[in-house]
Amino acid sequence: MAQPNPPRGPMRGGPANLGRPMQKPKSVKNTIARLMSYITGAHRARLIAVLVFIIINALVGVVGSVFIETLIDDYIKPLLKMENPVFSGLIKAIVIMGCIYALGIIASYLQARLMVSVSQGVLKQVRDEMFGKMQTLPIKYFDTHTYGDIMSRYTNDTGALRQMITQSLPNVVSSIISVVAVFVAMIVKSRWLTLIVIVTIFFMMMISAKVGGRSGKYFAAQQKSIGEVNGYIEELINGQKVVKVFCREDMVQAEMDERNDRLCKNATEANRFANILMPMMNNLGHLQYVLLACAGAVLAVNGIEGLTLGAIAAFLQLSRGFTRPVTQISQQINSVVMALAGAERIFDLMDVPPEEDNGTVTLEKKGNGWVWNTPDGEVPLRGDVRMNNVDFGYTEEKTVLHDITLYAEPGQKVAFVGATGAGKTTITNLINRFYDISEGEILYDGINVKDIKKADLRRSLGTVLQDVNLFTGTVMENIRYGKLDATDEEVYAAAKLVGADDFIEHLPNGYDTVLEGDGSGLSQGQRQLISIARAAVADPPVMVLDEATSSIDTRTEALVQRGMDMLMHGRTVFVIAHRLSTVRNSDVIMVLENGRIIERGDHNKLIEEKGKYYELYTGAYELE
Repeated sequence: MAQPNPPRGPMRGGPANLGRPMQKPKSVKNTIARLMSYITGAHRARLIAVLVFIIINALVGVVGSVFIETLIDDYIKPLLKMENPVFSGLIKAIVIMGCIYALGIIASYLQARLMVSVSQGVLKQVRDEMFGKMQTLPIKYFDTHTYGDIMSRYTNDTGALRQMITQSLPNVVSSIISVVAVFVAMIVKSRWLTLIVIVTIFFMMMISAKVGGRSGKYFAAQQKSIGEVNGYIEELINGQKVVKVFCREDMVQAEMDERNDRLCKNATEANRFANILMPMMNNLGHLQYVLLACAGAVLAVNGIEGLTLGAIAAFLQLSRGFTRPVTQISQQINSVVMALAGAERIFDLMDVPPEEDNGTVTLEKKGNGWVWNTPDGEVPLRGDVRMNNVDFGYTEEKTVLHDITLYAEPGQKVAFVGATGAGKTTITNLINRFYDISEGEILYDGINVKDIKKADLRRSLGTVLQDVNLFTGTVMENIRYGKLDATDEEVYAAAKLVGADDFIEHLPNGYDTVLEGDGSGLSQGQRQLISIARAAVADPPVMVLDEATSSIDTRTEALVQRGMDMLMHGRTVFVIAHRLSTVRNSDVIMVLENGRIIERGDHNKLIEEKGKYYELYTGAYELE
């Protein structure tokens, strides 16, 4: 049996996308460089200001630590020896230090404010580019990726970026500057004690690098697992009615548990390594503090380097100021790794090759009609569609259409009938160039469709799908989506033409009724009528009706069919239908089986031949 047409909607991407082997990570260096181009691109002035505030904050920390030596040796120790101590000098020094620390607080506040502004600006740019890129992607991408996984890139992955830009990045830069400033101050105070700090920090960095490296791959797997879980949940929310109808609650629960277990395992492994890092760093910091106190006491007692009690106390505070930034850097590793994993997924979407469009022929309105602008001059748009020896497969390994040859002259109604998977929808997808053919050619008014710009090609085609998509907005806006510059009168006329006007007028606010949740307050038939009216207001010369009346009851179908007959008058129309009553008046009916046209002719001719169509029509054979 031929491969079925690519299923539409979230059920398509789920099983195909889940369980795939994890892609080999791209260069971390390239990911960082690309991410930094976003951060520094339009926010250079703010980042310079942030850097200045970070330097001020780091210097305040160093000055505060060094001041301890002055406080102890120049103020506290002399006061202990005085019979009548005078505290004015000590108070003055403390006030000065209070002002310096206040400067640091202000710098920290302004730094945080600016980084929030930078992060939101970067996220806006990333989301804009992702959404813009998404509009250029081929339909094949959405057939092979779950909607939930794509949404996860807009939510979870950009959230990880926000965390990194707002907190991790400034903390890392601040820590580096603080380390440099404190290191210089420590060297000035005592080279021997600085050596002890360097040795302990070396061990801390080794442990941090080893643990961080172990957690990195699990954070990347965690982000992928989040996308898979989101995709499955989104799929099941849309298909909840199907789940309940077939009593598959236990099955989908088991499948969800499997995916959730995989996410739990990856998240546990990632955070297990990340969370043991801080206790290890803290304990090493405590060990360093003890070693410095003992070594400082020995040096002071032996008069080495002229260390005083105040100098030792100041150095101990400096060592805290040196160890703390190193610990902070280690603490931010998991956030940075998660953000880089998210950035890689975002850039993966941005790097998907756009839908190819090498066409040069454009469509132009001329008077009451349309013309194709070709290199050889203008060609009137008539709606003449022909396929010559077309072969096509969704993959190179399997061909689903074989040697399809057909023609639809202007004004003809061509119907496709056949079992599911026979290739009916695939043919119309090829006319729209949602996919490109492998062999043969498709001609539109004598022009190869590969030579027509896709936007102009699709502007000349009106399509009504079985799966209806309504957008949040009024009924008027949803119908006008087919032609954004349509007047209210044109919208009313389109609705009346297809028989939608009657039920719209009975809505609470008529055409101004706001639809939400894909029009969940309407019946399936009413939603489809709005979709048909949307195509009618576009007024295209060629119509594609893919099971357009399958969700409408028999009474409504009779009303719609009259409107559709008027809509189809003078247009080339391709109809896909399971209800053979809707295609009886077609000029040509083509019966497809396993990707081949096995019968063609009008209704009477096919009935006389008593072939497959006769069996379908008389009920001797039922469509699957």
